[in-house]
Amino acid sequence: MDDLPGKLQKTLDDGQQLLMRASNRWDRGVNRRTAFFLVALAALMAIVYYAFVRPPGAFPTGELVTIERGATLAEAADALENQNVIRSPELFKLFIRVTGGEGDVHAGDYMFKEPRSVFSIARAVVRGAYGLEPQRFRVAEGAMTKDMAVIFSDLKRFDEERFLANAKPLEGYLFPDTYFFLPNATDELVIETMRQNFDTQLEVIQEHIDAFGKPLADVIIMASLLEREARLMEDRRMIAGVLWNRLDRDMLLQVDAAFLYTLGKGSFDLTVDDLTSDSPYNTYRYKGLPPTPIGSPSLDSILAAVTPIEHNYLFYLADNTGVTHYSRTYEEHLRLKRQYLGP
Repeated sequence: MDDLPGKLQKTLDDGQQLLMRASNRWDRGVNRRTAFFLVALAALMAIVYYAFVRPPGAFPTGELVTIERGATLAEAADALENQNVIRSPELFKLFIRVTGGEGDVHAGDYMFKEPRSVFSIARAVVRGAYGLEPQRFRVAEGAMTKDMAVIFSDLKRFDEERFLANAKPLEGYLFPDTYFFLPNATDELVIETMRQNFDTQLEVIQEHIDAFGKPLADVIIMASLLEREARLMEDRRMIAGVLWNRLDRDMLLQVDAAFLYTLGKGSFDLTVDDLTSDSPYNTYRYKGLPPTPIGSPSLDSILAAVTPIEHNYLFYLADNTGVTHYSRTYEEHLRLKRQYLGP
């Protein structure tokens, strides 16, 4: 009887140890199940990400991506898949429906600077975050339409051949300036914008053009020659006086700048054959102004063309320092040429 409490205590201790061992086994089992579950979940998430969420390998970074106007959610999803923007149209549609943006799919051109997940693309489409930023283009004074075709060639929807076909008849009437266009601007928009700018700029000096009294076509051709012949406004006005004087006297203009337009050659590159070439732009052979402008003149050159300095000079030449010298007779011109340019 005296040992009963001791035996009871031992029984209780043994039972507690059994419970502890059972608890430890349970904990180890739970830990294993939890670890297995987490590993399985991570594997599933990785499969979903690699199969459906991550950007396609051929993601069109820096290219235009288009959702056509009036496209449904399903059509937008298919379009994005076809353009390698998303891997899973179904996940794209599901995400938009769950977030309540099904009726807010924005059509238009998108541009992404880096590959993005299907969720990021979905948010951009719902918000209309097109990612299009204006690009800067500088068209220098005197630029020809063929120069402009190269300048604007970075625009994604710019067709150089179509631009040249439509811009060539407008040579001289596409105003040289700094322009900003979105990457999806077309060649038609470029021409329209430059032509409108020409009209707007011309309004500033329209009073002088009207007062001068010569046809605008003649004025723009003359201005395009002046643009190439001199840089300073006073020289341009002086040379304008020389050239208008020669035209009034039915003399050949003999302007070297016209060869830049046809042959791409400047004064010091011209040969005897060039000077006798059969081209309507050869002002050493054919009288009058060239048939078209030889580039896009600046507003200063246009103003110089209609505000020539009145004088009796018929010849001019620029020396090696850029100073222009004028003469009334051919003999005087030859003397100045020997004096400043050598024999």
